[in-house]
Amino acid sequence: MSITKFFRNVTSEMRKVSWPKRKELTSYSVTVIVTVVFLGVFFFLVDLGLSSLVRWFLDLKQ
Repeated sequence: MSITKFFRNVTSEMRKVSWPKRKELTSYSVTVIVTVVFLGVFFFLVDLGLSSLVRWFLDLKQ
């Protein structure tokens, strides 16, 4: 397979792609950002809680 044929096939396939409209893209982007922020805060709080629990447990052993 030649490189030229490869790029022709890529171009052909890219024309078939259904690209999202601006409104859809904005909606998807907001959803991703909100989800990432929510999960970041969630895991931060879980980590904080587990760290405090481990510190408390280690202080009891001393």
